[in-house]
Amino acid sequence: MKASLATQLMEGKRTALAKAITLAESLKQDDQQSSWLLLQEVLPHTGKSIRVGVTGAPGVGKSTFIESFGEFLATQGKRVAVLSIDPSSPLTKGSILGDKTRMEKLSKNPMAFIRPSASNSFIGGVAHATRESILFCEAAGFDVIIIETVGVGQSEFSVKDICDCFLLLMLAGAGDELQGIKKGIMEMADVIAITKADGENRKHAQLAQAEYQHALHLVRSNEGWPPQVVPCSALEHIGITDMWTEITQFVEHQKKTNQFEAVRRQQQAIWLNEQLNHRLRQQLINQNFFGERWNNALEKVQHNQWTVDQAVAYIMTPRD
Repeated sequence: MKASLATQLMEGKRTALAKAITLAESLKQDDQQSSWLLLQEVLPHTGKSIRVGVTGAPGVGKSTFIESFGEFLATQGKRVAVLSIDPSSPLTKGSILGDKTRMEKLSKNPMAFIRPSASNSFIGGVAHATRESILFCEAAGFDVIIIETVGVGQSEFSVKDICDCFLLLMLAGAGDELQGIKKGIMEMADVIAITKADGENRKHAQLAQAEYQHALHLVRSNEGWPPQVVPCSALEHIGITDMWTEITQFVEHQKKTNQFEAVRRQQQAIWLNEQLNHRLRQQLINQNFFGERWNNALEKVQHNQWTVDQAVAYIMTPRD
């Protein structure tokens, strides 16, 4: 008798994990229902991994770093899952970059699993089913789950709400054009890595390390955990071990101060709120009168005849 998808998933079979994530990402109602039932079955077997969010500006070397980091973790006996969120094709809605091609070595490692997912214009730098994908990876027995965001920007902070440790990758000498982004995201980063700290750039990376560490002292001076800045080179494997040490020390600190489970509970509340808002909106859209009311309200708002609040009240008024 063929084992169920849940059984295969909990046995760590890659094909089952890939199928589970595909169900979660599908927009078909039947697939979504199957995904919810599957998640309900495997939920008791989740929650034991370390979830690491990785973000950084384009060109900072996220994929190169993750591949080197993942290879290191595999040598430590850790099973590593990489959920890479890529920009979407406006034509096919599929992933444009495809991290399996950018992490060719890691994708062949039996201790690793890489899943590129299209963002589909989902705001926040993650995909709409990233949370479900994390739980499926945990059910499959992965020890470390790395979530790579699309990029870094003022709206791409949602990864902070789905990970245990938020890792920010920075370049030495990136100029002042990103200072606004840097300040905002540095206030949330748990660990910072200065990438490409090799060759002639090593000295610049060391200077940047001192500068960012000082900046962290200014913007994060009142917190119990002092985030550290670590120079790294994925090509020369410099700082990779130190990065893992910083991550594990941060997680241990969170657990000792009872913050680890508190943060995860808060993240569950955020997920519940997001899902409720999404379902309520879908339920409203499915009403026969929604289209007509939406068009009427939109015209009134665009011609400054109604406020947005008036338009929402009109759309939401129960039909007689």
